[in-house]
Amino acid sequence: MKLGTPCLLLFLTLSFETSLFAQKTTPPPKKDDDEVVRVDTELVDVPLIVVDPAGKPVLNLKQTNFAIFEDGKTQEVADFAATNAPFEVALLLDTSGSTRADLQLIQRAAQMFIDSLRPGDRVSIISFKTAIDGDRKAPAAEVVSGLTDNRATLRSALERVSTSNGTPYYDGVMKVVEEVFSGQPKDEFRGRRALVALTDGVDSTSIATFDETREALGKAGVIAYFVQVDTRPYFEEGLLGPCEGATRFSQAQIRRYYRSFGSKANPEQTSNFCELGDFERLAISKKLYEIANSEMTSVAKQSGGKVFPAGDLNDARTAFRSVAAEIGTKYSLGYYSSNGKRDGSYRKIRVELRGLPTGVQVRAREGYTAPTN
Repeated sequence: MKLGTPCLLLFLTLSFETSLFAQKTTPPPKKDDDEVVRVDTELVDVPLIVVDPAGKPVLNLKQTNFAIFEDGKTQEVADFAATNAPFEVALLLDTSGSTRADLQLIQRAAQMFIDSLRPGDRVSIISFKTAIDGDRKAPAAEVVSGLTDNRATLRSALERVSTSNGTPYYDGVMKVVEEVFSGQPKDEFRGRRALVALTDGVDSTSIATFDETREALGKAGVIAYFVQVDTRPYFEEGLLGPCEGATRFSQAQIRRYYRSFGSKANPEQTSNFCELGDFERLAISKKLYEIANSEMTSVAKQSGGKVFPAGDLNDARTAFRSVAAEIGTKYSLGYYSSNGKRDGSYRKIRVELRGLPTGVQVRAREGYTAPTN
């Protein structure tokens, strides 16, 4: 861009996208005295945890203990946050009928988790409810409380959590991305946002799909932790026997089961629950829980998070404590990619440790999707 008057001040306009990156400006390069180049710079955030051979977090590390690579190429670390930096946490509570115990157990487990976090950590609460749409009752996800570090406000929000007649789990995750984490984080929370979900992961009624939620979480750069409650025995107890009194699959769940067979799927297969025999009902249930486990494991691994199995809601308390402990020992790195192409490609991230004893390991975000023009 040529400028006619030498004394004019030059301005650089940085263009940003809402994506998985927290963003930070850098000085623009100049081609000559009267020409500037428009540059898009986006900080790629990489949350990580370092553990010793016994699995205990390694604390008090420095930026020099880390080296970061993108698609095998060394990247310069531009930002570093130690383990004492605060976190923003979206706490998603599955309060559908498939949760094994009652609502009070869920509320107590959630309160214990919040109490386990540090004073500077901010929390939002998302749960399910039964919404009235005319003469029809439909399950829906709702943000009960936005991000806050006010523990009294969060305790009051937990008391307002209700139950639903279905499981809009994917919709709940989309609420986290589109509402709770919709804006760019403040500097102290950059690269330090987490989804913590108490759920069995078996969706029944969502409008959103798993692929949509996985992509949205990836773009938002959110670390995903799942406290995976085993509700399968409880759920399958209600599946068998006469159709009238049985716990039914939703149409979406039956379709998901048949789609799992890919090209071998028979489009003529029934979607009518009452036409399914007991054997087929159990086969569908088994596959749905396998799909849920695979989905949660995949998202957690790619984001640098983890799945914590819980046999029931009493075990969930122990799992929540483990999640809170890990959040309190997370580091985060940030770098500007040396690959300036805005081609929408997936780029692999690898973090190496330097100057640490043998056996120390790092678990970090595995990659991100580059923005497009």
